[in-house]
Parts: sequence; structure tokens; C-alpha cells
Amino acid sequence: MNPQALIVVDIQNEYFEQGKLPLVGINAAADKAALVIESARQKGHTVIHVRHEMPSADAPIFTPGTEGVAINDKVKPIDGETVIVKHYPNSFRETSLKTLLDEAGITQVTVIGAMSHMCIDATVRAAVDFGYTTTTIHDACATLDLEFKGTKVPAAQAHATIMAAIEFLYGEVIDAQTWIER
Repeated sequence: MNPQALIVVDIQNEYFEQGKLPLVGINAAADKAALVIESARQKGHTVIHVRHEMPSADAPIFTPGTEGVAINDKVKPIDGETVIVKHYPNSFRETSLKTLLDEAGITQVTVIGAMSHMCIDATVRAAVDFGYTTTTIHDACATLDLEFKGTKVPAAQAHATIMAAIEFLYGEVIDAQTWIER
């Protein structure tokens, strides 16, 4: 049994150019994610896709039944891969993710996807809280420009801040090529 899983978080159409919430660098991150997913499949890792969907049909983003909630074609699941629908930033909250990982004997998770400052951060921290060893692949993640009380935070800085925080205490943070070559 392979104790490793790849968790692909929210690489959905909503985050691409035609979506309602386009991210800075999402195409490059999705391209790296696709390479990581293929490598994980070849290595025999469990691959789990997580898809965000708001619980309300009148939600302004991630509206159920729209093209925006679909997983982007660059990273589409293949037959046999689990897709989990979530309603919160934390991929574990009120989903079957922990149960699936535990039943498969998973002890190590690698996390990729969107948004770095929100769902990636929440998912990695929850994984560590549940006792999993984590790796985050920074160049297979993306986010957007932020603003807090008049202070503008470019996406690159938001992303770097989150990756630095994750690397400081929550787990390894590496690039896609390094992960693939292992």
C-alpha cells in the first residue's frame, strides 16, 4: 500500500480567464499541476480532486450547476479518481477526505491548487492538525491580488507569504520539478 496521496484543490474554471474570479498565474500553475498529477499516477499515489461549490444556487461565484464549478480540462480526473465537493476553504471540513485518506492508509499528502492564500493554506494546516506529513508544491498553486484596509498585496507577495508560513512550521514546500524527480 502506497502511503502517499496527492490532493488537487479547486483547479476549477471559475479561476481561469473566462471565470468570475481569475487568478494571477493560474494557467502556469495548472500546467505544473497537470505534470504533478501525471507523475503521481505513475508513482501509484492516490489522487483526490477537491471541487469547491457554494451551497446556494444563487451564489455569485462557484454557483452549483455552472461551468465555473467544473474542474478545468488541464487537470481532469480520470476514471477511478475520487472527486470531493466542498463548501468551505478547508478541504477536510464536512467532507469525506479524512475518512478516504485514513481508509487508504495515507500518512503523507501533497497539496496543489487554488487559492494559495485561502484553500491551500486551510487544507495544509488541517492536514497537519490531523497528523499527516505535508508537501506543498508552490508552483502548482495560484492566487490573486488582495487588498486589506487600503493596502494592496500583489498575488506574488500573497503567495510567497503563505508558502513561507507553510514552510516555517507546517511542512515541506518545493517546486514541481523537484517533486516529480523524487
